[in-house]
Formats: sequence, structure tokens, C-alpha cells
Amino acid sequence: GIPVVTAVNMIDLLEKNGDTIHIEKLKKQLGCEVIEISALKGTGIQQAANKAIEAAKHHSNIPIHKFAESVETVIQAVQEKLPVSVPKEQQRFFAIKLLEKDDKIIEQLHTAQDISQEINQLEQEFEDDTESIITNERYQYITSIKKDCCTKKKTGTFTLSDKIDNIVTNRFLALPIFAVPFN
Repeated sequence: GIPVVTAVNMIDLLEKNGDTIHIEKLKKQLGCEVIEISALKGTGIQQAANKAIEAAKHHSNIPIHKFAESVETVIQAVQEKLPVSVPKEQQRFFAIKLLEKDDKIIEQLHTAQDISQEINQLEQEFEDDTESIITNERYQYITSIKKDCCTKKKTGTFTLSDKIDNIVTNRFLALPIFAVPFN
């Protein structure tokens, strides 16, 4: 689905830590309303709900984030192979899901043309599977937004949370870590 409202939760904790989210930049990057809320204090929740209802009534042009050029070329090629029954505004979503080998989408689009050539092209170029390629592209997009829209307080040291995040979100370490049983 298309995000019509994004809620930034725990804004009070971010401010307490001295971190800043540049709301106007975030609105522009995401192409939707951004509401600051605090579940702890119960503030902004009703405003977010009202904005979501208002945004759902209006169609807006959400900017589409772009992946690497070669990935975009393959996404476009897959879109052209989709059945005509897929609405134009949903073609990109379905093409990406097919590249990710999403079982439900594959089942739903059983009439789609074979995209194994496009998958092989990407996998050879990136030397990785398409699910990982798309996931990596999304992480790069999220990182770019975070870099542009968030300012962390300069403390000179990483918090324990930062250190944990760097390990568990690492592309190579995350899966082995989560595969280890903790008893």
C-alpha cells in the first residue's frame, strides 16, 4: 500500500537524547504527512488518525524512491511482462514482489510472463539472490532518508542500542545471529 501518513513515535525520547528529526524534510522525502506522536504521553495519536482519514480521501502523488539504475531497468522490464489486469499504479509493487519471489504474488499473477531471465540478469550482476538485492536496495533507501532527515546528538560514543543495531542489522551477521538458539 501507499503510505498516506507516517507517525514518528517516541519523539519525546528522541528529543530527550538530543536527537532531532527534521519533519519537513521527512515529509518531502516520503511524500506524505508526518505526525509526531508519543505513545508514552498519549500525544499526537488522534492527530495522526485524523490526518490518515483526511489523506485517504485524497489521491496524492507519492514520490517513488529509485533503486540502483540496473535494478530499475529490470523492474521496468518485469512491469512490461505483467498481465494487463494489474492497474498501472500497482505495477511497480507487483514487479518488485515478483523479483522477491513472493509466493502469494506469484500465485496471484500466475498469468504473468516468465521473468527468470530478468532474475538471472540481476543475480549475476550483483552476485546475490534477488530477494537480498531488493532488501539491500530498501535498506540503502532508508539509510539515505535517515541521513537526510535525522540529526543525532554528537556524543562521540555509540549507545548500547546503536551497537546492537549495527550488529543485528548487518547484512552478513544478522541471519547467523538470529539462527542461534537462545535457551
